[in-house]
Amino acid sequence: MPALDLDTHLDTDLAAERTHLAKSRAALRRMRERAEALFSTGDQVAGDAYAAETLGRTLARRVAELADDPTTPLFFGRLDFTGNTDHETTDNATADSATADSEATSSGSTDGRPAQGGSGSGSGSGSGSGDHEGRRYHVGRRHVSDELGEPLVLDWRAPVSRSFYRASARDPQGVAVRRRFGFSNGVLTSFEDERLDRGEELGTTSRILTSEIERPRVGPMRDIVATIQPEQDELVRADLADSICVQGAPGTGKTAVGLHRAAYLLYLHRERLRRAGVLIVGPNRAFLSYIAAVLPALGEVEVEQATVEELISRVPVRAVEAPTVATLKHDVRMASVLQRAVQAQIDTPTESITVSDGSFRWRIGLEPLHRIVEETRREGLPYGTGRERVRARVVSLLQRQAEARRAESPGDAWLRRMSRCRPVVDFLDAVWPALTPEGLVHSLLSDPDRLSAAADGLLSDAEQALLVWAKPARTPKATRWTAADAVLIDEATGLLERPSGFGHVVVDEAQDLSPMQCRAIARRSEHGSITLLGDLAQGTAPWAATDWKESLAHLGKPDAVVVPLTIGFRVPAAVVAFANLLLPALAVDVPPAESLRHDGGLDVRAVTDLTSATVAEVRSALAHDGSVGVIAADDAVDGLRAALADAGVATATADDVAAAERVTLVPATLVKGLEYDHVVVVEPAAIVAAEPRGLHRLYVVLTRAVSRLAVLHHEPLPAPLVGGSAG
Repeated sequence: MPALDLDTHLDTDLAAERTHLAKSRAALRRMRERAEALFSTGDQVAGDAYAAETLGRTLARRVAELADDPTTPLFFGRLDFTGNTDHETTDNATADSATADSEATSSGSTDGRPAQGGSGSGSGSGSGSGDHEGRRYHVGRRHVSDELGEPLVLDWRAPVSRSFYRASARDPQGVAVRRRFGFSNGVLTSFEDERLDRGEELGTTSRILTSEIERPRVGPMRDIVATIQPEQDELVRADLADSICVQGAPGTGKTAVGLHRAAYLLYLHRERLRRAGVLIVGPNRAFLSYIAAVLPALGEVEVEQATVEELISRVPVRAVEAPTVATLKHDVRMASVLQRAVQAQIDTPTESITVSDGSFRWRIGLEPLHRIVEETRREGLPYGTGRERVRARVVSLLQRQAEARRAESPGDAWLRRMSRCRPVVDFLDAVWPALTPEGLVHSLLSDPDRLSAAADGLLSDAEQALLVWAKPARTPKATRWTAADAVLIDEATGLLERPSGFGHVVVDEAQDLSPMQCRAIARRSEHGSITLLGDLAQGTAPWAATDWKESLAHLGKPDAVVVPLTIGFRVPAAVVAFANLLLPALAVDVPPAESLRHDGGLDVRAVTDLTSATVAEVRSALAHDGSVGVIAADDAVDGLRAALADAGVATATADDVAAAERVTLVPATLVKGLEYDHVVVVEPAAIVAAEPRGLHRLYVVLTRAVSRLAVLHHEPLPAPLVGGSAG
């Protein structure tokens, strides 16, 4: 085809795609207006107040899901299946009127979602055969349909959309052409075609794909629906019943995989997971703020997010204890100690029960009381449930006597009165006394003898001495609890009552979960599945995991498969290679990260004045696009913030992801999971010296850069890094 004809054809194609985008936006606007109209009149069609409230919540959620942002694209790809005669466009051609710059979208539609257990819009395996022959689909973040219900944009989670991520020249899955689109501020600027039916595939040489992956990051984390790789898609689309663990090296997209799996499961199992709930667990609030926009951008607005500390926040944390004591409290042996302490509360009946009931007296002898207590104990119920079961069985024996004498069944008022009468309550308090989680933990840590009885054979005398308070508060309410105490109280709560659970739980940065924290999450996912995300090399807690199988056992998912992700798309190869120098010193068995990015930069240099060098480096970084993260040991942050302020450089904090400032100053202990285009690491030796697992912390710090890394040091570099510097 002559060059002039090719250019004309490309311009025509680009104009047609822009027309389709405008048509799709108009359709989405109609969908939202229809939802708003239903919302405004919903109370008039509901049958009662409860129905009106339920319908109102549903419609309000629907309106939120259909929110649109004109600066972001509605679709990012297109599939032309074999048999479509309208795809003779280009041979690996790219129409380009501006730099490809796809933007993340805001929220999405639930239209086109499969019925519960169904296969969804565009049903099928995604092989391209059968129903899809000759069809064309635009793939985007939400389903958009025209007034006749025909899809203009297909949700990326629909089964047919799978081919966008997995089709290849070797296995085209019936796809003739895969097209990617480039955008700039919502304007469609370019497209790029792969003729899979001719064996032509761009892979990682795709300019649009590379541009999207390497696009500068400012503000919260974005979705990756336009750039999901086949190995990531395999994890995203794992079945709801499957629990999986992703051992992800830095920059491999493990966090995005977990979040997109949650979005995919909500798409496929909407009603089930709406009832059971989906929970995202992160290491700190800064991290949760950073990822908070991803699921709403995919149309999922009802996912709960929490740190482990927030999950178990039954008591206020007002004290700090020695790391050795905290580490012991996080030890899984404490679960057995608490279980013994609970079981020790159950006693053997020593006398019969006699209950006055008007002119009647009912008596229960020792033998049936013994039987009630032992049968209930063997059932293994939560302690509080067991206490109520004993009460119910005692009242049932009283009821039988009353029915035999009166020849009629007592009413509910009589049953309630019997369950609360003094003889029954006294019996319960004697053999199965009421407990509170706080009271149980308080009694153990206040009383050496009680702790010794519960910990015999589990904890040494020295360990027991560490746990016992020197000056215990008189009551649980007056106690100044620590964060580790809160973990024990949550374990005790699980022994006394059954907590509500979630249908699916995503746990990120899971390498820092202690065995007891894993058990806290397990109680909330007993009947659901888990996506566990982490990197053993980034474990910084004193109790950090060294083996995923052990963590999975504590989480109650011992059969979950562990999948490594080692190929990175975000962190440049030079930065990864520099950070990998630390791996031999970290004593963890993980494959080293690799990166497909050969751009970016690494600059490691000794300086005489750290503060002035940091200010100069930040000024230099601001000359480039994207975010700037300054990371230092925690006790150095305030001084650096003051110096930057004096130099006229405004800074944000790690948890303020919506701040207008491009520069964020982050303590090393809070940087896990965050990313910045340009990272300035100040004095690695101080970061290492600040905590026992300082080298692990430094590994985390060095892998936060997605474009350029500058390492400034006055003290000598940590030994593993010597010889690996550049600049």
